[in-house]
Amino acid sequence: MSKKLTAIDLFSGCGGFSYGFQDAGFHVLLGVDNSSVALKTFAANHDNADTLVLDLHLDSAIDEIVDNVKGEKVDVIIAGPPCQGFSLTGTRDENDSRNTLFNSVFRLAAKLDPKAIIIENVPGFLTMYGGKARKEVIRLCEEMGYTCNPKLLFAPDFGVPQIRKRVFFVALKKELGTFEFPDAMFKPENYVSCEQAIGDLPDLEDSLGSESMGYDKKPLSDYQKKMRGKNSSIANHIGTTHTPHVISVISLVPEGGNHKDLPPGVGDSRKFNEAWTRYHSKKPSKTIDTGHRNHFHYKWNRVPTVRENARLQSFPDNFIFLGNKTDQNRQVGNAVPPILGKVLAEQLKKYIADED
Repeated sequence: MSKKLTAIDLFSGCGGFSYGFQDAGFHVLLGVDNSSVALKTFAANHDNADTLVLDLHLDSAIDEIVDNVKGEKVDVIIAGPPCQGFSLTGTRDENDSRNTLFNSVFRLAAKLDPKAIIIENVPGFLTMYGGKARKEVIRLCEEMGYTCNPKLLFAPDFGVPQIRKRVFFVALKKELGTFEFPDAMFKPENYVSCEQAIGDLPDLEDSLGSESMGYDKKPLSDYQKKMRGKNSSIANHIGTTHTPHVISVISLVPEGGNHKDLPPGVGDSRKFNEAWTRYHSKKPSKTIDTGHRNHFHYKWNRVPTVRENARLQSFPDNFIFLGNKTDQNRQVGNAVPPILGKVLAEQLKKYIADED
């Protein structure tokens, strides 16, 4: 039998990106993050993977990673460095130290010499501050003997039921050629909708749910069948107790609407772009973020559960999130959708098939 291709996941969070690689047949050796609770989730969902809680600003962190994977050939380094300095919803401070964390990816690559590097970030990474970060990534790739091809990917094009646009830099050793991104797999009229993604989950109208509960409906779409797999129960599907006032405001928002659709004087405590947004059953969801206060179920007058958001991020139901509900929402929102990870992993295998 040929040896599996290997990957390590930097700034891994709970590991959505690398879970997609695992699903594509890679052996994920290691997840590295500064959140210990996210790494507990990572360890629970990745087969035989190690985890390291590290600050990747530090050179010592790079040495620890090298020591951890000693004896293993690392084929791919995947990374989703913090994006606050480049995000529309972040502080956008050019001097934010997190803006240069992508350098740690290249410091590690210099020691491990992987065949490929993939860096994911928000679209602003390409253009903000005069494109400094984009130019630096491309320069480092060139200097280290990699071709580099950045591209914006739109998650619904690949079967993720969520309006999410992210840039991916895929760097390949020059002798392996230049990475060509896969074509879109779904047309807009066939995008997976919110209802097709989460419509089979218990509605929680009469209870807040429990840590583990059974399905109370049959799957209504191919996507739901895919997310259920062989599971017979659901975890992380616990509702939120809203005040009567909040419920009354949500009830006034039409499907697909937001704060602009509320009567004058209602919901004035939140007036920013994403405030009081109700999903539309026939469309993909808005971008899942790390909070859970501004988006609402397309039908029920409540915020989505962790499991509903996880479905919209394309995490299968057997992927379990650990920590408290705030931790879980942060893990889901920070993740790269696993389906997108798998699509890229399968495309990458065309270039780096194991020589063994």
